[in-house]
Amino acid sequence: MKELYLLGATGSIGTQVLDIIKQHPAMFKVVTMTANHRIEALRHLIDEFHPEFVCVGEESVAQALKTDYPSLSIGFGALGLITAATWNQDHRNTLLVNALVGISGLIPTVEAIKIKRDIALANKETLVVAGDIINQLLNENHVTLYPIDSEHSAIWQCLNGESPKSIKRLIITASGGTFRDYLRSHLETVTVEAALKHPNWSMGNKITIDSATMMNKGFEVIEAYHLFHIAPDKIETIIHRESIIHSMVEFNDHSIIAQLSDHDMRLPISYALFYPSRVDNPVRSLNLAKIGKLSFEDVSLDRYPCLKYAYLALNQGGNACAILNAANEAAVDLFLHYQISFLTIETIIGEAMSETPWIQNPTLEQLIHTDESVKNVIYQRYKKG
Repeated sequence: MKELYLLGATGSIGTQVLDIIKQHPAMFKVVTMTANHRIEALRHLIDEFHPEFVCVGEESVAQALKTDYPSLSIGFGALGLITAATWNQDHRNTLLVNALVGISGLIPTVEAIKIKRDIALANKETLVVAGDIINQLLNENHVTLYPIDSEHSAIWQCLNGESPKSIKRLIITASGGTFRDYLRSHLETVTVEAALKHPNWSMGNKITIDSATMMNKGFEVIEAYHLFHIAPDKIETIIHRESIIHSMVEFNDHSIIAQLSDHDMRLPISYALFYPSRVDNPVRSLNLAKIGKLSFEDVSLDRYPCLKYAYLALNQGGNACAILNAANEAAVDLFLHYQISFLTIETIIGEAMSETPWIQNPTLEQLIHTDESVKNVIYQRYKKG
């Protein structure tokens, strides 16, 4: 039985992880889990999965839970996340599933790697902000990282058994997001409610907005660079409205291998949890005749400036991707709280990248400081009230 340490248990990815685990109760034990604000949902999970440790966002909530669950170890905040990631440090058949959203997922990943715990990663910010440092730690500690994102899982599957030297390019597909049929002029007045209506996927609010701006795809390009060690100019994106092909790999003989499946995150989650085995899961089979056709369109960097910013940050290196991520995280938060317009997200990111001091070889501490300072500037400038 494999022990799982689940960060973000009540979120979109976390609940789907638990959905798969419920179908294989003899294979996994959920030892720790975390939730920030969805405490009632967490209570149900505690009753169902009986973890040894849980972490919540606030100390007062932790104290209230302790009253109801006196035998359960409970933590809160950033330290609680680290504890959840590193619980039972002497155990070996373990896996950290990091389904957190935002930079809060970075340090728990780092600490889990240091105790030689393998990682199933859905937290984009870990690699976007600190990919070079993470790769160094993975090598030093002989730890394996399994990607959960559908695009990176697809590339991983396409590369299985292939020589990295034979790769010509990686092709990451994008749905185009909520506003894929909108002209730029139409985006001036779009609402939060409209932005959250993704045409294909059911995701958390932040990632849905990132999909609409195409920043999500920019983050995936950066992640692919760190996961597969491919030069940025060999990582491309293409709009594929149906979200059936999740990514493709072209090899030096011009053969292209693609991974196809229904747009259901339980497939890449299952692949990461059970690797190298493939097991049955709740994902429905494709009926290609019913689908009929698959469409593809070029991505315009003028239409999607956030994707352009991501390529610029990746090529610049240093703390540039940390600046990019912090600005986007703050801007999306402001948009979701009705503080700025949709297009101001792009403006904020551009300002941060041009104004924030660049560090060529940042330490982890400097990356965290970059994140904090960028967000402080943005909130002071744009937050109302």
